[in-house]
Amino acid sequence: MKFHKVVIGTHPKFKDASKIAEQIAHLLIRKGLEVEVGIFSNLKIGDQDFLIALGGDGTMLRAGHLCAPSEIPILGINLGKFGFPTEIDRSEWKEALQLLLKGEYWLEKRMMLNVTQWRLGKKIGQWEALNDAVISRGRIVRPIHLETHVDGRFLSTYVADGIILSTPTGSTAYALAAGGPILPPELRNILLVPLAPHLSIERAIVLAEGAVVSIETHTDHEAVLSIDGQSPLNLRRDDRIEVRSGEHIVRFIRFEDPGYFYRNLTPHMNRNPSIGKNND
Repeated sequence: MKFHKVVIGTHPKFKDASKIAEQIAHLLIRKGLEVEVGIFSNLKIGDQDFLIALGGDGTMLRAGHLCAPSEIPILGINLGKFGFPTEIDRSEWKEALQLLLKGEYWLEKRMMLNVTQWRLGKKIGQWEALNDAVISRGRIVRPIHLETHVDGRFLSTYVADGIILSTPTGSTAYALAAGGPILPPELRNILLVPLAPHLSIERAIVLAEGAVVSIETHTDHEAVLSIDGQSPLNLRRDDRIEVRSGEHIVRFIRFEDPGYFYRNLTPHMNRNPSIGKNND
């Protein structure tokens, strides 16, 4: 495939992102490509051949939300501390671009979640998530009751701090910290992980592909919904959250063979991003 138009997205949090973006743009322009550079909040996505995302894991989430509807592949260059969704380090972008322009790459397809909020039988909100949707208690330290159905069949009423509904991509994020299993990235299964359950099902559950989860919130105090770690949305008693596989797919550009995910698990798990050894 011959590329013509590229967009480079940066996050203002990363001080050297704009400098690296300029270097990348200069190289691609010399190769005859049309290049647009900007921060993610200002980017217009639609007819580009691919997007280069410079940043950390949160930047990759933003890139996924932007590019999935237009089926634009994403090349992630990690400037952050962890980098589970990214393959390329800041020192490797020149070699990666050479391979990409020669067509020596493959596309890894990752599912998204479709999350819908219902109140009194009316749809009041709908979102997509690349990592997860989290239903949890708010500021009051009391568990909430979450009546959970899978494909219309009652599963359990969780008495817990909350529930994580995760994609395989999100299985290495909050769901992992909560004790959930790691899923291969190209699966299309929803992972259900309870948070601090009390006298409820304690184990995470990997649901069958195509499953639909419905959760009703039964609580007299605050409960919230958060999509991919964004600002929480308040839930009322008897609100229902429905989660299923999303219509859109995020496409990541990869250069290593598909076994890269397993090879990188141990190095990733041995890096604690809070220690500060790997600076932004």
